[in-house]
Amino acid sequence: MMKARVMLSAAALAVASFGVLAAEPPVSAANAMAIARSNACMGYHAIDRELVGPSFQQVTEKYKGDAQAPTKLAAKVKNGGSGVWGSIPMPSHPSMNDTDIKTVVAWVLAGAPQK
Repeated sequence: MMKARVMLSAAALAVASFGVLAAEPPVSAANAMAIARSNACMGYHAIDRELVGPSFQQVTEKYKGDAQAPTKLAAKVKNGGSGVWGSIPMPSHPSMNDTDIKTVVAWVLAGAPQK
C-alpha cells in the first residue's frame, strides 16, 4: 500500500509539473523579433552572424543545456554585462519590462527562429 501511494504521489507530481510547464505559451518569433527591434537589440546582435555582439545563434549554443540560462540572460538584458563575449560591453535595458525580456530570452534560447 505504501509503495502504491509513493508511486501515485510521484505520478501526480509529474502530471502537476507537466501541467505547469505545458501552460507556458510558445514564443512567437514575430513578437520576439518586434520586441528585440524596438529595444535596439538588433543594433547589437544579428540572428546568424556577429555584429557588435555575438549572434543570437551563438548565444543559443553557449547556453544550451544550462537550466539557469533564462535567469542569467534576463539579468544581462536588464543590467548589461561585459567580459563574456569580449571587451565590448552589452548595454543595460532597465526600462524594458520583464515580460518582454522573458519573451526575447526564450526566443534566443530556442535558436532565434525567424518563423
